[in-house]
Formats: sequence, C-alpha cells, structure tokens
Amino acid sequence: MSIWQSENNQRRIAMTPKLALFLRDYRAERLVFANLEGKPLDPSVLTHNFARIVKEAGLENVRFHDLRHTFASLMLLRGAKPKVISEAPGHTSVAFTMDVYSHIIEGMQEDAIALLDEVLPAGVNEASQKNNAKLTPIL
Repeated sequence: MSIWQSENNQRRIAMTPKLALFLRDYRAERLVFANLEGKPLDPSVLTHNFARIVKEAGLENVRFHDLRHTFASLMLLRGAKPKVISEAPGHTSVAFTMDVYSHIIEGMQEDAIALLDEVLPAGVNEASQKNNAKLTPIL
C-alpha cells in the first residue's frame, strides 16, 4: 500500500506485489515521477516524455491520463467492485465512475446473463429448454 498525495488530496493506493517489485527495480534505474534532484516532476515534463515513449512504441493519441481510464476499464472487466475502482483514481463518487464507464458495463450484460443461466435449475425437459433457448424474447 502506498500513499498518493497532491495539493488537494491524499489517499492510499493498493499495489500488487508484481507492480511493487517492478517499480522498485525501475526506480533503481530511473527515478519514478521525480527529477534528478528527487523533487516532484513537473507535470508538463511527464506529459512530454510520455508522449515521446508512446510514439516510439508505435501508439498514437494516447495520453498519460488515459492510463487512468485503462486501469478502471480493466478492473471493471475483471469484476472488481465499483467502489474500489472509484477510489483508486480519486473519483468523488461511485456514481461518477459508473457513468464514465457505462459503455464497459453495457458490454458486460451478456456475461452477467450467462452467469445467471449457470445458477438457474435445468428444468424438467432439458430438450425443450434447449429449443426455447434459441428463441429471442420480446421485451
């Protein structure tokens, strides 16, 4: 667990053991989010360097801020709880997080229905049930 701090807030951010090891090893080679004197890195320097790295990687139109969206999207897709997801990027509410990432949730509906199908009992006549599964309900 590490503490993230800015002028406006401070919060704890959970970190996987793999990420902690990676950052520790990376820090041995370079300072993470700090200049050579160990002082906080100017955000414009970070933005500029990130843009250069992204371009060298063959990616275009990816901003540093997009990493937040990638994190939240991946966590939602993996089934993390919305409250936990909203805390990591410092969103003011779970509702805000869910509004921003509603496009991800829409794609998850089929998966949720498949889970429901797994827990429902099979029914008396499985052959009949399989034939009915091919029908599209009208709502």
